[in-house]
This record gives sequence, C-alpha cells and structure tokens, in this order.
Amino acid sequence: MSPRDAAVAAALAAFDDGTFLAVLRRRVAMRSVSQGDPDLASLGAYLSDEIAPSLAALGFASTVHPNARAGFGPFLVAERHEGDGLPTALIYGHGDTVLGQDAAWRPGLDPFAVTVEGDRLYGRGTADNKGQHTVTLLALERVLAARGGRLGFNAKVLIETGEEAGSPGLNDFCAAHRGELAADVLIASDGPRLAADRPTLFLGARGAYNFELGVPLRDRAHHSGNWGGLLRNPATVLAAAIASIVDARGRILVEALRPPPIPDAVRAALRDLAIGGGPDDPAVDAGWGEPGLTDAERVFGWNTVEVLAGTPDGPQNAIPGEARATLQLRFVVGTEWRDLVPALRRHLDALGFGSVQVRASRGEVLGATRLDPEDPWVGWAMASIERTTGKRVALLPNLGGSLPNDVFADTLGLPTLWVPHSYAACAQHAPNEHMLGSVAREGLALMAGLFWDLGAEGPGVMERRRLRAEA
Repeated sequence: MSPRDAAVAAALAAFDDGTFLAVLRRRVAMRSVSQGDPDLASLGAYLSDEIAPSLAALGFASTVHPNARAGFGPFLVAERHEGDGLPTALIYGHGDTVLGQDAAWRPGLDPFAVTVEGDRLYGRGTADNKGQHTVTLLALERVLAARGGRLGFNAKVLIETGEEAGSPGLNDFCAAHRGELAADVLIASDGPRLAADRPTLFLGARGAYNFELGVPLRDRAHHSGNWGGLLRNPATVLAAAIASIVDARGRILVEALRPPPIPDAVRAALRDLAIGGGPDDPAVDAGWGEPGLTDAERVFGWNTVEVLAGTPDGPQNAIPGEARATLQLRFVVGTEWRDLVPALRRHLDALGFGSVQVRASRGEVLGATRLDPEDPWVGWAMASIERTTGKRVALLPNLGGSLPNDVFADTLGLPTLWVPHSYAACAQHAPNEHMLGSVAREGLALMAGLFWDLGAEGPGVMERRRLRAEA
C-alpha cells in the first residue's frame, strides 16, 4: 500500500470505527442557530469549545473574533504554518444552522440529536454544514498523522457562525483580516453534489438578489360584492407586473435581468451533466425556463427570476388595499445586478405599471463567482478526486444556489474549489435534514486524497498558474 493509499484508508477508518459519528453527534447537539434571535453565547461556544480544541490537537493556533455587525455570531480563524515556501490552503465552513423546526420533524427524530436510519444520518446541520466541515477536518487529521505530523502545506481555517443569516459581517471581516487570511487556494465543502453517487467539484456560485414588488392602492380593503369591477385590485395589478418580468414558461423578459451568453468553457463543462432523477428529487418540468438550453445550462449557466414561496392564510371576500410579493434573481457572472432596481423601475413605467413599487429586500446580496474551468487548480483537483474514487467528477463552473464565495474570490482574490458532501434531497433548511453515510465516507476518502496531493503537488500547480498568467 502506498503512503497515499494508507492516508485514504485511515480516513475511511474514521467513518468505519465510529469516530466521525461521535464527533458529528457532539456538534449537532450544540444548538448553534443563527436565524431569528440568535443565541450568541451558543454560537461562540461552538467555535471556542468545539472547533478550537479540535484544531489545537492538530497544531493550529485559533482566535475567535467578534462580529463587527452587532447581534451576529463570531468568526474563528486558525493557522498551522509549516514553511514559507509551501502552498497555503484556506479551509472554510460554517458552524451555524437554520431554526430547528422541532415540532415539524417526523416522530422519532430530534433535530439536535443524530439519528441513524440505514444510510441516513438525521439531525440539524448534518448536511449543512457541520457534517461537511467535520468530513474535511477529520480528513485533514488523518493525513497529518499518515505523513508523520506534517501536511506538506500551510493551512488556515475560517469558520463563521452567520451563513444561514446571510453571512452578515463576513465580507468586512475578511477585508479587515486580508493578510491573516492570505492563501493560495480556497478548499471548502458546502452545498449538494450533482447526484448522491457522483463526486462533484464546483468553482463558484450563482448570486442572489431579493427584491420586493408592492402595489399600495388604499389604506383598507373593500367588499368585493359592492365594489368589485369598480376598484383596481392591487393583487391583479401585481400579478400582471410579475408576468411582464417573467412569463408563464419561466423565461425572463427584462433584458437587464438576463445574463451574457454562456462561455464555451462553461458549456463544455456542463455538457454531460444530468439534473435530478434521484428517488426524492422533484420531476423536472419539460419546456420550463429559457428555451434552447439544456437543464444543466438553465441551473448553472443562466439566470432565473422566482416568486418566493409564501402561504396566504384566511382569504376574505374583499378587494385588498395593497398587495406585495418578494422575488429573487439568481444570477451568473456578468449580470449587471447593481442596476436591477432602476432597470425594473424603467421597465414597469414603460408598461404603465407606475403604481407598482420596487425595492431591494433587506439582507446581504451574494455576488456571482466562477473560477475558470481551465485553471490549473481545477484539473489538479479533478484528477485527485478521480484517483481516489475511481469515478468521473461532475464539474460545475458554479453552484446553482448561492454561497458567500464572492468574499473569497473577489475580496480575498482566491481561486475557489468547493467539494460538497451532501446531495440535493438532503432536506437542508427543512424538517428531517440528513446526511448520507455513504457520501460522508467517500468524502473522507477523497478529501484525504486531496490534502495528500496538495502536500505533494501543490508547488507544481502554483508554478503552472504562474506560467499561465505570464503567457
């Protein structure tokens, strides 16, 4: 058995001997919820009482920093330095979760206790993100031991506790600590694989911009029998305004909200990717979305406008005084999202919808990012993962969802590699969230292989990037 194979075997043993499950149970039991009215003490304890001691055992020096944004959770930064001439990897994860939604879980399940049923490991944060960064850090531990106490590269770790609240303060923190967080590559795990049985690498994320449309016509409702046919219904006006932005087949009608053409390298990466088909996946609606694109291009290479979910309860026999809806633009690199509200204002006015208000929703805007699929780090990572798993990697130029990757790609200027250890039907953000044990086990192996190869091959990748930049 080669030393690399021994490191991978040691990582697999961390799953088989119960180590991974024991660590995951301990972390899920900590109620580090960042949504609603966050318990800052619990968020801080996750970093200081759980993550920092685990990293200290691996030779990392950790500091927990308060968030400059009042009312939001802190950040942990840890570093292990082995040599000035070695590559440096920044490893990211988040220790916060969404609300437990305790009463909505299936009987027998507790969101803050891991329950094992076959291949499923149930618990809040198992998929998003405690289980994922546990895979990454345990793999790092096993490589360190297999290499006799050395990694062969420098490592930094950043764990935040506000991602589920939109990562408030993260960008400002990283800008202020740019030197402390300087690295050669980001390696992180979040989001889902393309399919549960296919290792996936994604290089960025679509952006997310939420905006509100409102039609405030009157200060109260009026009886629909007495006034119907005489009073403009704000809900009807709102529906027509929305239909002028995105049509009945999901196609974006406002040119300013549409992306630039899909680059050839992105089309090539998406060519063999199939979406859905898993046992818990919804059926894909044929003919929905931008015509002329494949399903993968619609999700990973194009923009979408969605009316976000809501449940209007208790309808009355009255014409409402006002109507409101929250919409979301998921956008790819090259979209001029900063002009979204003025562009929509011009569009609505031109069509006679002057009574429709438009404004940005509160919250952080997540920018769109996409590392060049031809970057040397990409080919290196794909080769490493395929060497470990014997499977062809699904390469996504960007995730369909959104992550704070713009902080790492733009603010810190890093090439970004995301290796997810979840799958699309994991019920993250919902009751019955779970991680698949089979994916976690394979994730331990491929991350160990990736870290081993970073120590052996990282300097060569950096040299190829330098030569490419100079060419």
